[in-house]
Amino acid sequence: MNSSLVKLAQVHSYCKVTKLYNQIRIFTYLFSNLLLFQNCLTSKPPLVQWASIAASQIHTSAPMCRVVSGKYRITKKRDRPLTYEMANPPHYIAHRKSWNSWNTSSLKDGLRRSETALEDEFIRRFMTGTWHGLTCSEIIVKRQFNHIRVAAIVRRAVSPTKMYFLLGYTEELLSNWLQCPVTLELQTVDSFKDVVFKYI
Repeated sequence: MNSSLVKLAQVHSYCKVTKLYNQIRIFTYLFSNLLLFQNCLTSKPPLVQWASIAASQIHTSAPMCRVVSGKYRITKKRDRPLTYEMANPPHYIAHRKSWNSWNTSSLKDGLRRSETALEDEFIRRFMTGTWHGLTCSEIIVKRQFNHIRVAAIVRRAVSPTKMYFLLGYTEELLSNWLQCPVTLELQTVDSFKDVVFKYI
């Protein structure tokens, strides 16, 4: 009996607090509107106010027609190494350099667009993590039918047995995850300096 009375009292006090809170909200809303109305009466006419607001939202600065994305900033000492892929900006795709993903999903009525993009990104991250510090170039993903070929340039910094293990490990895991045959097409170089196209 006592517990039900306590609960009833709590509900009653909660309702009072909620009612008081709503009254305060209504009062503050009305008071702020009253102040705005009073300011409108004592200050400039409404047309002048709207004209100043409209004028303040028009930007009159000249457009900056510079494409900056996909380009690397020149350093002071010009010691930043760039590969051929990095040296050519994005507007040279299909002119001086090629795509990093070869598939037909981006064509009109192509299938699995988002899945293909996600799988390509997964392949790139998996390759970068598995061949940690060994990849010297971008990872190219080529799809033909249900076969995926992954091309990259890696350094010869590990023994050939480790490299063969990593090759089989990567192919096997990617084949199981993506449910299709995966082949790695790797080229090897002595050091990263062999891939550098220019310094900026």
